[in-house]
Amino acid sequence: MVKSAFMNRAEQEQLAVATLGTGCFWCTEAIFEQLEGVVDVESGYAGGHVANPSYEAVCGKKTGHAEAVQILFDPNIITYAELLEVFWRVHDPTTLNRQGNDVGPQYRSAIFWHDQQQKDTAEESLRQTDASGLWNDPIVTEVSPYSNFYTAEMTHQDYYRKVGSRNPYCTYVIDPKVEKFKKLFKDKLRSTDQ
Repeated sequence: MVKSAFMNRAEQEQLAVATLGTGCFWCTEAIFEQLEGVVDVESGYAGGHVANPSYEAVCGKKTGHAEAVQILFDPNIITYAELLEVFWRVHDPTTLNRQGNDVGPQYRSAIFWHDQQQKDTAEESLRQTDASGLWNDPIVTEVSPYSNFYTAEMTHQDYYRKVGSRNPYCTYVIDPKVEKFKKLFKDKLRSTDQ
């Protein structure tokens, strides 16, 4: 098991770590970093069998990794269950290995739980969301034990904030997701983002 800097920091500061895959990590990072109680978000690769993969290797679909984010958060401000509430609404958890035009196992919907409490919370959240009728089709999200997380290259960190409208993908894919998120979760945004 790879122990990330986030996990060490969480242990030192009484913070918690969540590892989630919702397809493109640029989208996921842009959303979760706006939540009150989230200390940091890092883009990377999780759940695969190749150590220290590159973006190109992950896109080659043979590493087993999903594009994911690791979220460092203060559970006294935002709970793991609240993070999952956002998770279910900011991507389509009913499409296997696909988010929009992004296709491949690296774009799968995934929750990588870190302990029994996260596992129980994730499984219950999945059951409740599936039963709620939020999505017309059954949820296919992978719920697996955390085994590894490899930080993506620096060009992928804070991508949306750094590149934004200069990349058409950001304009046509990420902007609408961020706007939808802000409307749905305006009460959970950092006060500076409202």
